[in-house]
Amino acid sequence: MKRVLLAFALILFPTTIYAENIPPQREKLQFQDFTLELPLGLEADRFYVPDDNQISADKVELGRALFFDPRLSADDSVACAFCHVAEDTFTDNLPTSIGIEGQKGGRNAPSIINRAFSREQFWDGRAASLEEQAKGPLTNPVEMGMPSHDAVVKKISAIKGYREWFKRVFGNEVNIDDLAKAIATFERTVVSGGSKMDRFTFGDKSALSASEKRGFELFEGKARCVQCHNGFNFTDEQYHNIGVGWDTGKVDLGRYTVTKRREHIGAFKTPSLREITTTDPYMHNGSIETLEEVIEFYNRGGVGNPFLDIEMKRPSASLEEMLDALDRIEGLVKLESDEGAALNLTRRDKADLLAFLKTLDGKGWRKIEEPDSFPK
Repeated sequence: MKRVLLAFALILFPTTIYAENIPPQREKLQFQDFTLELPLGLEADRFYVPDDNQISADKVELGRALFFDPRLSADDSVACAFCHVAEDTFTDNLPTSIGIEGQKGGRNAPSIINRAFSREQFWDGRAASLEEQAKGPLTNPVEMGMPSHDAVVKKISAIKGYREWFKRVFGNEVNIDDLAKAIATFERTVVSGGSKMDRFTFGDKSALSASEKRGFELFEGKARCVQCHNGFNFTDEQYHNIGVGWDTGKVDLGRYTVTKRREHIGAFKTPSLREITTTDPYMHNGSIETLEEVIEFYNRGGVGNPFLDIEMKRPSASLEEMLDALDRIEGLVKLESDEGAALNLTRRDKADLLAFLKTLDGKGWRKIEEPDSFPK
């Protein structure tokens, strides 16, 4: 019976944060004439670069210029960098972003940090790549507001410096595909690692305090964070309905708008937790202002709804507790309800979990700045 229960427990606690085969050192990625040093903790073999968009130094710089240049918008007032602010961890710290003419977007602007380790982009995963993602905001009427991609190409082609730069990098005239490739290439170089948690994981057992270590144990156990926030980048890259917005009467259908699958109603992509202390406010709609409030949200079990993710209904029990509960195992699991399972975190649990989350801030992205000038 204990073997059966152990197998069941492994289903409930399926993953740990780090795979065993991560190399215990920084890695350098070499692309033609460009070298990218990955901070400690990042997996080089998960760094995705399409075959048709290899990285080069000049392409990175072209992408950086385009990323920061407001001339890509209809009224020259909004750049990619206006919603993904470099000094603010490449987000804007607003509930939802503000585009041309002061219009508010519908969702929170996610940070672009470590996007090279993810294929699908946006909260609902509607873009299959960074290249596809880069095209979206350009013609979004509440973001950059250009009437069409052809209009973007015409506007950038009118700038001699850009014409010459595209010719040098891609060997042809300005076009929307190459423009997106350049922006995506720059975005891939924005990485974060080398956090206190990374140092702890790779042997420095003094890197975390007693409270932070307890928080790590909660993260992987009682608090169940690791169910979705797992792997070296603290995300399963999947989509989950945790109930955000279901108590407001303003439900965003999320991933469902892309797949039309019932189980994706209200589901959004799991964000990475790296740099989590500086990417507030939280959730896809920016509705939660602080990490303390985020912890309270999960402690309550999220917000119940007919499509609530099964992980929100898992019982909050440690493996040891489960092994000691052979005679009441059926009572531990009640997944038929629309309500989430409370975590029953104590005051110290919450403080320790918060302390652990703060260990995930790292380095690597902080040296990236706006260009001194733009092509003319």
